[in-house]
Amino acid sequence: MVLQGVGLKKHFPVMGGFGVGRVRGWIKAVDGVSVQVAEGETLGIVGESGSGKSTLARLFLLLERPTDGSVLLDGKDVRAFGRAEFGHYRRSVQAVFQDPYSSLNPRMRVGQIVAEPLPRENGTSSRATVRERVGEVLELVGLRRASATLYPHEFSGGQRQRIAIARALVTYPKFIMLDEPVSALDVSIRAQILNLLKGLQDRLGLAYIMISHDLAAARYLATRLAVMYAGKLVETGDVDAVYTAPLHPYTEALLSAALPLHPSAKRPRIVLPGEVANPMSPPPGCRFHPRCPRALPQCRSQEPEWQEVEPSRFTACHLY
Repeated sequence: MVLQGVGLKKHFPVMGGFGVGRVRGWIKAVDGVSVQVAEGETLGIVGESGSGKSTLARLFLLLERPTDGSVLLDGKDVRAFGRAEFGHYRRSVQAVFQDPYSSLNPRMRVGQIVAEPLPRENGTSSRATVRERVGEVLELVGLRRASATLYPHEFSGGQRQRIAIARALVTYPKFIMLDEPVSALDVSIRAQILNLLKGLQDRLGLAYIMISHDLAAARYLATRLAVMYAGKLVETGDVDAVYTAPLHPYTEALLSAALPLHPSAKRPRIVLPGEVANPMSPPPGCRFHPRCPRALPQCRSQEPEWQEVEPSRFTACHLY
């Protein structure tokens, strides 16, 4: 099973000016992004805040309708799905959000929260089946079955994120969107949650799309990495190859700002001038060229083509 985004765009209207309902511009949050992930692998999507990472995740979760482009499951456009296929997609693609404090309803017991994505059915036998499934996934994430009777405020932040992971697992999904899954947790808890996610992937054959600005976490969990800047992809490839020998100047600068895994691996710091490109009026040509230390004359007027520079390594840069 393969989940794909093909030429995805999401442009948000900016209202204002004279006249009611007048659109004075568009925020190009995601602007022509194509990525895919297959069962058993993890695609890490990294970039600065505002690069379009979370909007891309919302397009896959069907929480936003794309302005253009398609979301495909096994080559079939989600927009062509009937009711049964659409329900199957919803069960197959689940999410774990950033903040475990706000993503769980404080008025619901844990058992109700975890069972919420399951289809509603009547009858004693179905209720017993739901209770059993809730108990199974709670144990999978390292919690006791008795936790189902408690409320979210009775748990720590790390335990709440385990509850959120259990809720994502309850429908037997194939794909899980991880939107900054450890950024709101204490440092001491992050490794536990990452190890849990990795163990669940190995055991259940899950595929993850991990949205993160934590480059160390992305490297630990991801098998492939996609780097976004101002709504566009600038580089993709095997995670170790991208980390050790980045192709795009933006990737190089991004990695230079991250803490190294070992002091001997520290990179020279690259300080980028200026600000991230305005998503309402991005610069012509390459969107990174006003800040790029290696910009060429054509970068100011020609948008670079997406090309395979090395086997399974792609970038959009005039340097290649």
